[in-house]
Amino acid sequence: MTTLGERIRTLRKERKLTLEACAGEQMTKGMLSLIENNKANPSMDSLNYLAGRLEVEVSELLEELSGSELRELLDQTEQLYKSEDSAAYDEAVNLIEPLVPKLKRGYEAARLLEIYGRLQFHLKRPDWQPAVEMASELYGELNILPRRAAVGIFRALVLFTEHHYEKALACLMEEKGEVTSGSGYIDPLTHLDFYTYEVLMRFAVNDTETATTLLKEAIAYSKEHRIFYQIGQLYRVAAYKAVIDGDEVALDYYERKILQYGEFAEDEHAIWYTKLMRIHQLNSMRGDSEGALRKLDELPEPIPEVDFFRNFFLLERGKALYGTGKYREALRLLEKVVIAEEIHHPFDLSIYYEKDAYAALCAEQIGDLAYARDLARIAKKNMAQLPDSPYAHFVEETAGRLGV
Repeated sequence: MTTLGERIRTLRKERKLTLEACAGEQMTKGMLSLIENNKANPSMDSLNYLAGRLEVEVSELLEELSGSELRELLDQTEQLYKSEDSAAYDEAVNLIEPLVPKLKRGYEAARLLEIYGRLQFHLKRPDWQPAVEMASELYGELNILPRRAAVGIFRALVLFTEHHYEKALACLMEEKGEVTSGSGYIDPLTHLDFYTYEVLMRFAVNDTETATTLLKEAIAYSKEHRIFYQIGQLYRVAAYKAVIDGDEVALDYYERKILQYGEFAEDEHAIWYTKLMRIHQLNSMRGDSEGALRKLDELPEPIPEVDFFRNFFLLERGKALYGTGKYREALRLLEKVVIAEEIHHPFDLSIYYEKDAYAALCAEQIGDLAYARDLARIAKKNMAQLPDSPYAHFVEETAGRLGV
């Protein structure tokens, strides 16, 4: 980091000014030399005068990093941030941290604060919020609404990952109101982001009617503006809703859409999702365990090396084996199911929380009633935190059957 005098000298030389030319009429050449060598401290009047001579803001002279240095630092930390590697995250945080108190104005400062706050959160450190709040304020002052909105959505999603669904929705709507309070205009990308996350959060709080209406509007908006990066997520939510509702026509429609999106975007996971939903439908909604097993056996190899898919298919096989009377084998599989860290939506959690109820039924069938009741208690406790659903009813019936 450079001193005030070094910054003045660097800027003067960049502009090809001699000491005499830069000093002008209001300062002596000797005084400017003393300032550049850090042997004299300029008054605010002198700083304002020098800033004018050097054609920069006074803030650039006072900050420990010049605008060009900030941009260089931002480029470096952006690359580390995009790496999605914890060691790189640590490196980026260590680069930004000493400068946080001085990041008070400008886009580069706002973006560095945003990255710093986001990475602090991902690294599970408690002091991420002040930097994010400051970034939001700076974006607001600069009227950079898309970034202001992105920070607001991030804050809402943090609450969502903590399973504070009502608070998350309230935060999202407050942020949306703040962004639109000026001009009332939101660019299409940001508008679609607000649409998508409101849909997810309204389903999470069981505001199904509003969520369903918004879901259709969001899909139509995505098509109208030809912005498709959220469409896969919207189609998956719509397909899941169709499974819950037993709406075969809607499920067929959205399955086709997911497949089309998967092929268009070369998104293998979208295509696997349709296989997953059909197997889940057979197991949980139709009680067709043999049909679910057949589809599981027909799956092409290999299954994506992603925790979500690996555990989901393990769960569905365990449920199907229970339904076909293979209780011990089913229990072994169900005990291996792990809920991935990224699973937070009640739709997904409800499906995973079923596993303990199925495991309880397996334990009951092999005569281990104490274990069965323990598992039923776990399922009941977990499901009690989530909105009403067919999964909640199944868990409640299982707990009642075992006297829990």
